[in-house]
Amino acid sequence: MLSICPGCEKETHVERVQKAEQFEVRGETVEIVAEFNRCSECHALFENTREPDVLAEAYREYRERHDMLQPEHIQEWRKGLGLTQKELSILLGWGGATLSRYENGALQDEAHEKMLKMAREPHNLLSLLKETSCGFSPEKRDRLVTELTAAEAESLTLNRIFEDRFCGYSPDEFSGFLKFDMQKFQNAVLFLCKGGQLKTKLNKLLFYADFKHFKENAVSITGARYVHLPHGPVPDNYEYFFATLIHSGELDVDEIPVFQYFGENFTANTEADFSLFKPSELKFLAEVKEYFQDFSAAKIRNFSHQERGYLETSNRQTISYLFAENLRC
Repeated sequence: MLSICPGCEKETHVERVQKAEQFEVRGETVEIVAEFNRCSECHALFENTREPDVLAEAYREYRERHDMLQPEHIQEWRKGLGLTQKELSILLGWGGATLSRYENGALQDEAHEKMLKMAREPHNLLSLLKETSCGFSPEKRDRLVTELTAAEAESLTLNRIFEDRFCGYSPDEFSGFLKFDMQKFQNAVLFLCKGGQLKTKLNKLLFYADFKHFKENAVSITGARYVHLPHGPVPDNYEYFFATLIHSGELDVDEIPVFQYFGENFTANTEADFSLFKPSELKFLAEVKEYFQDFSAAKIRNFSHQERGYLETSNRQTISYLFAENLRC
Protein backbone atom coordinates (compact mmCIF):
# COMPACT_ATOMS: atom_id res chain seq x y z
CA MET A 1 0.00 0.00 0.00
CA LEU A 2 1.33 3.44 -0.95
CA SER A 3 1.15 6.38 1.43
CA ILE A 4 2.92 9.66 2.21
CA CYS A 5 5.25 9.19 5.18
CA PRO A 6 5.16 12.27 7.50
CA GLY A 7 8.72 11.44 8.58
CA CYS A 8 10.64 11.39 5.31
CA GLU A 9 7.84 13.06 3.33
CA LYS A 10 8.06 10.46 0.56
CA GLU A 11 5.39 8.39 -1.07
CA THR A 12 6.44 4.90 -0.12
CA HIS A 13 5.08 1.45 0.48
CA VAL A 14 3.90 1.05 4.06
CA GLU A 15 3.43 -2.00 6.22
CA ARG A 16 0.67 -2.25 8.81
CA VAL A 17 2.00 -3.15 12.26
CA GLN A 18 0.33 -3.53 15.63
CA LYS A 19 1.64 -1.90 18.77
CA ALA A 20 0.34 -1.88 22.34
CA GLU A 21 -0.24 1.59 23.72
CA GLN A 22 -1.00 2.47 27.33
CA PHE A 23 -3.27 5.28 28.46
CA GLU A 24 -3.96 6.64 31.91
CA VAL A 25 -7.73 6.97 32.29
CA ARG A 26 -8.82 8.37 35.63
CA GLY A 27 -5.89 6.82 37.42
CA GLU A 28 -6.13 3.43 35.70
CA THR A 29 -3.80 2.05 33.06
CA VAL A 30 -5.67 0.95 29.96
CA GLU A 31 -3.77 -0.91 27.25
CA ILE A 32 -5.02 -0.77 23.67
CA VAL A 33 -3.56 -2.61 20.68
CA ALA A 34 -3.43 -0.01 17.89
CA GLU A 35 -2.54 -0.40 14.22
CA PHE A 36 0.11 1.87 12.69
CA ASN A 37 1.77 2.27 9.31
CA ARG A 38 5.54 1.67 8.98
CA CYS A 39 7.44 3.46 6.24
CA SER A 40 9.56 1.14 4.07
CA GLU A 41 12.13 3.94 3.56
CA CYS A 42 12.80 5.41 7.01
CA HIS A 43 10.95 2.74 9.06
CA ALA A 44 9.08 5.40 11.03
CA LEU A 45 5.74 4.52 12.53
CA PHE A 46 2.85 6.85 11.86
CA GLU A 47 -0.86 6.79 12.58
CA ASN A 48 -3.19 4.76 10.42
CA THR A 49 -6.03 7.23 9.97
CA ARG A 50 -8.39 4.48 8.83
CA GLU A 51 -8.28 2.82 12.22
CA PRO A 52 -10.49 3.83 15.19
CA ASP A 53 -9.16 6.57 17.46
CA VAL A 54 -7.04 4.80 20.09
CA LEU A 55 -8.03 7.19 22.88
CA ALA A 56 -11.69 6.54 22.09
CA GLU A 57 -10.93 2.81 22.29
CA ALA A 58 -9.24 3.35 25.67
CA TYR A 59 -12.37 5.14 26.90
CA ARG A 60 -14.50 2.29 25.57
CA GLU A 61 -12.41 -0.26 27.48
CA TYR A 62 -12.64 1.84 30.65
CA ARG A 63 -16.43 2.01 30.34
CA GLU A 64 -16.55 -1.75 29.82
CA ARG A 65 -14.52 -2.35 32.98
CA HIS A 66 -16.79 -0.15 35.05
CA ASP A 67 -20.13 -1.21 33.53
CA MET A 68 -20.73 2.27 32.09
CA LEU A 69 -22.97 3.18 29.18
CA GLN A 70 -21.25 3.34 25.80
CA PRO A 71 -22.00 6.29 23.44
CA GLU A 72 -24.20 4.18 21.18
CA HIS A 73 -26.26 3.00 24.17
CA ILE A 74 -26.99 6.60 25.17
CA GLN A 75 -27.90 7.56 21.62
CA GLU A 76 -30.09 4.50 21.00
CA TRP A 77 -31.96 5.12 24.26
CA ARG A 78 -32.56 8.80 23.43
CA LYS A 79 -33.73 8.04 19.89
CA GLY A 80 -35.96 5.26 21.18
CA LEU A 81 -37.72 7.89 23.28
CA GLY A 82 -38.12 10.12 20.22
CA LEU A 83 -36.17 12.93 21.91
CA THR A 84 -33.64 15.37 20.53
CA GLN A 85 -30.37 15.95 22.37
CA LYS A 86 -31.72 19.31 23.54
CA GLU A 87 -34.95 17.78 24.90
CA LEU A 88 -33.19 15.02 26.84
CA SER A 89 -30.66 17.55 28.16
CA ILE A 90 -33.56 19.64 29.50
CA LEU A 91 -34.97 16.59 31.31
CA LEU A 92 -31.58 15.77 32.81
CA GLY A 93 -30.85 19.37 33.74
CA TRP A 94 -27.64 19.44 31.68
CA GLY A 95 -26.06 22.04 29.44
CA GLY A 96 -26.74 21.70 25.74
CA ALA A 97 -23.27 20.43 24.76
CA THR A 98 -22.84 17.80 27.48
CA LEU A 99 -25.06 15.07 26.02
CA SER A 100 -23.67 15.67 22.54
CA ARG A 101 -20.12 15.15 23.81
CA TYR A 102 -21.05 11.87 25.50
CA GLU A 103 -22.82 10.56 22.41
CA ASN A 104 -19.71 11.42 20.39
CA GLY A 105 -17.29 9.52 22.61
CA ALA A 106 -16.32 11.78 25.51
CA LEU A 107 -15.98 9.89 28.80
CA GLN A 108 -18.87 10.74 31.10
CA ASP A 109 -18.14 11.62 34.71
CA GLU A 110 -19.40 9.45 37.56
CA ALA A 111 -22.28 11.76 38.54
CA HIS A 112 -23.59 11.97 34.98
CA GLU A 113 -23.26 8.20 34.54
CA LYS A 114 -25.43 7.64 37.60
CA MET A 115 -27.94 10.18 36.31
CA LEU A 116 -28.14 8.46 32.92
CA LYS A 117 -28.69 5.04 34.46
CA MET A 118 -31.29 6.40 36.84
CA ALA A 119 -33.14 8.17 34.01
CA ARG A 120 -33.25 4.97 31.93
CA GLU A 121 -35.74 3.58 34.45
CA PRO A 122 -39.23 4.55 33.17
CA HIS A 123 -40.42 5.54 36.65
CA ASN A 124 -37.53 7.95 37.17
CA LEU A 125 -37.76 9.51 33.72
CA LEU A 126 -41.49 9.96 34.17
CA SER A 127 -40.82 11.83 37.44
CA LEU A 128 -38.29 14.08 35.68
CA LEU A 129 -40.80 14.78 32.93
CA LYS A 130 -43.50 15.74 35.42
CA GLU A 131 -41.06 18.09 37.16
CA THR A 132 -40.06 19.80 33.88
CA SER A 133 -42.38 22.63 32.96
CA CYS A 134 -41.00 23.70 29.57
CA GLY A 135 -39.17 22.45 26.49
CA PHE A 136 -41.88 20.10 25.16
CA SER A 137 -44.97 20.52 23.08
CA PRO A 138 -48.20 19.32 24.73
CA GLU A 139 -48.43 16.51 22.15
CA LYS A 140 -44.91 15.24 22.84
CA ARG A 141 -45.37 15.49 26.61
CA ASP A 142 -48.63 13.50 26.42
CA ARG A 143 -47.00 10.84 24.24
CA LEU A 144 -44.04 10.47 26.61
CA VAL A 145 -46.28 10.26 29.67
CA THR A 146 -48.37 7.53 28.00
CA GLU A 147 -45.33 5.52 26.82
CA LEU A 148 -43.39 5.82 30.07
CA THR A 149 -46.43 4.90 32.18
CA ALA A 150 -46.90 1.75 30.08
CA ALA A 151 -43.16 0.95 30.28
CA GLU A 152 -43.21 1.42 34.05
CA ALA A 153 -46.04 -1.09 34.39
CA GLU A 154 -44.28 -3.54 32.07
CA SER A 155 -41.03 -3.30 34.02
CA LEU A 156 -42.75 -4.75 37.10
CA THR A 157 -42.25 -8.27 35.77
CA LEU A 158 -41.52 -11.41 37.74
CA ASN A 159 -37.85 -10.95 36.84
CA ARG A 160 -37.78 -7.42 38.20
CA ILE A 161 -39.58 -8.37 41.41
CA PHE A 162 -37.13 -11.22 42.06
CA GLU A 163 -34.16 -9.06 41.16
CA ASP A 164 -35.23 -6.25 43.49
CA ARG A 165 -36.13 -8.62 46.32
CA PHE A 166 -33.25 -11.09 46.19
CA CYS A 167 -30.39 -9.38 44.34
CA GLY A 168 -30.31 -5.81 45.55
CA TYR A 169 -26.80 -6.20 46.93
CA SER A 170 -23.76 -4.09 46.07
CA PRO A 171 -20.79 -5.58 44.21
CA ASP A 172 -18.37 -7.20 46.66
CA GLU A 173 -16.22 -10.29 47.16
CA PHE A 174 -19.36 -12.44 47.45
CA SER A 175 -20.69 -11.39 44.03
CA GLY A 176 -17.35 -11.40 42.26
CA PHE A 177 -17.21 -7.59 42.47
CA LEU A 178 -20.07 -7.32 39.98
CA LYS A 179 -23.68 -6.25 40.33
CA PHE A 180 -26.01 -9.18 39.67
CA ASP A 181 -27.04 -9.32 36.02
CA MET A 182 -30.30 -11.22 35.68
CA GLN A 183 -30.11 -11.40 31.89
CA LYS A 184 -26.60 -12.82 31.89
CA PHE A 185 -27.49 -15.34 34.57
CA GLN A 186 -30.57 -16.56 32.71
CA ASN A 187 -28.76 -16.78 29.38
CA ALA A 188 -25.89 -18.67 31.02
CA VAL A 189 -28.55 -21.14 32.23
CA LEU A 190 -29.98 -21.43 28.71
CA PHE A 191 -26.51 -22.07 27.26
CA LEU A 192 -25.66 -24.72 29.85
CA CYS A 193 -29.08 -26.39 29.47
CA LYS A 194 -28.96 -26.82 25.72
CA GLY A 195 -29.56 -30.54 25.25
CA GLY A 196 -30.63 -30.97 28.88
CA GLN A 197 -28.99 -30.62 32.29
CA LEU A 198 -29.78 -32.02 35.71
CA LYS A 199 -30.45 -29.26 38.24
CA THR A 200 -27.73 -30.45 40.64
CA LYS A 201 -25.13 -30.40 37.89
CA LEU A 202 -26.37 -27.08 36.44
CA ASN A 203 -25.82 -25.33 39.77
CA LYS A 204 -22.22 -26.56 39.88
CA LEU A 205 -21.55 -25.53 36.26
CA LEU A 206 -22.74 -22.01 37.05
CA PHE A 207 -20.51 -21.94 40.14
CA TYR A 208 -17.42 -23.08 38.24
CA ALA A 209 -18.00 -20.73 35.29
CA ASP A 210 -18.36 -17.68 37.55
CA PHE A 211 -15.47 -18.64 39.84
CA LYS A 212 -13.06 -19.63 37.04
CA HIS A 213 -13.74 -16.34 35.26
CA PHE A 214 -13.08 -14.51 38.53
CA LYS A 215 -9.83 -16.40 39.02
CA GLU A 216 -8.51 -15.20 35.66
CA ASN A 217 -10.18 -11.78 35.36
CA ALA A 218 -10.87 -10.62 38.95
CA VAL A 219 -14.58 -10.31 38.18
CA SER A 220 -17.42 -12.84 37.88
CA ILE A 221 -19.64 -13.36 34.83
CA THR A 222 -23.11 -12.96 36.32
CA GLY A 223 -22.59 -11.29 39.70
CA ALA A 224 -24.46 -14.18 41.36
CA ARG A 225 -23.77 -15.11 44.96
CA TYR A 226 -23.18 -18.79 45.79
CA VAL A 227 -24.03 -20.49 49.05
CA HIS A 228 -22.97 -23.71 50.75
CA LEU A 229 -25.75 -26.34 50.63
CA PRO A 230 -25.57 -30.10 51.30
CA HIS A 231 -25.28 -30.95 47.57
CA GLY A 232 -22.51 -28.39 47.01
CA PRO A 233 -22.25 -24.70 46.01
CA VAL A 234 -25.41 -23.27 44.41
CA PRO A 235 -26.50 -19.80 43.29
CA ASP A 236 -28.32 -18.07 46.13
CA ASN A 237 -32.11 -18.20 45.56
CA TYR A 238 -31.60 -20.22 42.38
CA GLU A 239 -35.11 -21.70 42.65
CA TYR A 240 -36.67 -18.31 41.98
CA PHE A 241 -34.47 -17.57 38.98
CA PHE A 242 -35.10 -20.96 37.39
CA ALA A 243 -38.83 -20.47 38.01
CA THR A 244 -38.87 -17.29 35.91
CA LEU A 245 -37.38 -19.16 32.94
CA ILE A 246 -39.86 -22.00 33.32
CA HIS A 247 -42.74 -19.53 33.66
CA SER A 248 -41.66 -17.74 30.44
CA GLY A 249 -41.43 -21.03 28.55
CA GLU A 250 -37.70 -20.62 27.86
CA LEU A 251 -36.90 -23.63 30.03
CA ASP A 252 -38.63 -27.00 30.28
CA VAL A 253 -38.38 -29.18 33.36
CA ASP A 254 -39.15 -32.87 33.72
CA GLU A 255 -38.22 -35.65 36.08
CA ILE A 256 -35.86 -38.42 35.03
CA PRO A 257 -34.68 -41.45 37.03
CA VAL A 258 -31.26 -41.04 38.62
CA PHE A 259 -30.24 -44.21 40.48
CA GLN A 260 -32.62 -44.52 43.45
CA TYR A 261 -34.48 -41.23 42.94
CA PHE A 262 -35.90 -38.87 40.33
CA GLY A 263 -33.98 -35.74 39.41
CA GLU A 264 -35.17 -32.51 37.80
CA ASN A 265 -33.84 -32.15 34.27
CA PHE A 266 -33.84 -28.71 32.60
CA THR A 267 -33.87 -28.28 28.83
CA ALA A 268 -33.54 -24.92 27.08
CA ASN A 269 -36.30 -24.12 24.58
CA THR A 270 -34.57 -21.04 23.19
CA GLU A 271 -31.02 -20.18 22.18
CA ALA A 272 -28.94 -18.15 24.60
CA ASP A 273 -28.30 -14.53 23.63
CA PHE A 274 -24.52 -14.55 23.20
CA SER A 275 -24.40 -10.80 22.51
CA LEU A 276 -24.79 -10.21 26.27
CA PHE A 277 -21.41 -11.78 27.03
CA LYS A 278 -17.82 -10.73 26.56
CA PRO A 279 -15.57 -13.19 24.65
CA SER A 280 -13.82 -14.22 27.88
CA GLU A 281 -17.18 -14.98 29.51
CA LEU A 282 -18.31 -17.18 26.62
CA LYS A 283 -14.92 -18.90 26.70
CA PHE A 284 -15.25 -19.90 30.35
CA LEU A 285 -18.88 -20.99 30.01
CA ALA A 286 -17.91 -23.25 27.10
CA GLU A 287 -14.78 -24.56 28.82
CA VAL A 288 -16.63 -25.45 32.03
CA LYS A 289 -19.42 -27.20 30.11
CA GLU A 290 -16.86 -29.22 28.15
CA TYR A 291 -14.65 -30.01 31.17
CA PHE A 292 -17.54 -31.50 33.14
CA GLN A 293 -19.32 -33.01 30.13
CA ASP A 294 -18.84 -36.59 31.26
CA PHE A 295 -19.41 -35.93 34.97
CA SER A 296 -22.61 -37.30 36.47
CA ALA A 297 -24.52 -35.11 38.91
CA ALA A 298 -23.12 -37.17 41.78
CA LYS A 299 -19.55 -36.92 40.51
CA ILE A 300 -19.58 -33.15 40.08
CA ARG A 301 -21.30 -32.80 43.46
CA ASN A 302 -18.53 -34.81 45.15
CA PHE A 303 -15.90 -32.89 43.17
CA SER A 304 -17.31 -29.55 44.37
CA HIS A 305 -17.34 -30.79 47.98
CA GLN A 306 -13.53 -30.79 47.87
CA GLU A 307 -13.27 -27.11 46.93
CA ARG A 308 -11.67 -25.00 49.63
CA GLY A 309 -14.52 -22.49 49.40
CA TYR A 310 -16.94 -25.30 50.28
CA LEU A 311 -14.76 -26.95 52.93
CA GLU A 312 -14.21 -23.69 54.82
CA THR A 313 -17.85 -22.59 54.89
CA SER A 314 -20.86 -23.98 56.67
CA ASN A 315 -24.45 -24.67 55.62
CA ARG A 316 -26.22 -21.63 54.04
CA GLN A 317 -23.06 -19.52 54.31
CA THR A 318 -22.15 -17.39 51.28
CA ILE A 319 -18.90 -18.42 49.56
CA SER A 320 -16.38 -15.65 48.84
CA TYR A 321 -15.02 -15.46 45.29
CA LEU A 322 -11.58 -15.03 46.85
CA PHE A 323 -11.57 -18.83 47.20
CA ALA A 324 -11.42 -19.01 43.38
CA GLU A 325 -7.63 -18.94 43.63
CA ASN A 326 -7.76 -22.54 44.89
CA LEU A 327 -10.19 -24.03 42.33
CA ARG A 328 -9.48 -27.65 41.46
CA CYS A 329 -10.24 -27.33 37.73
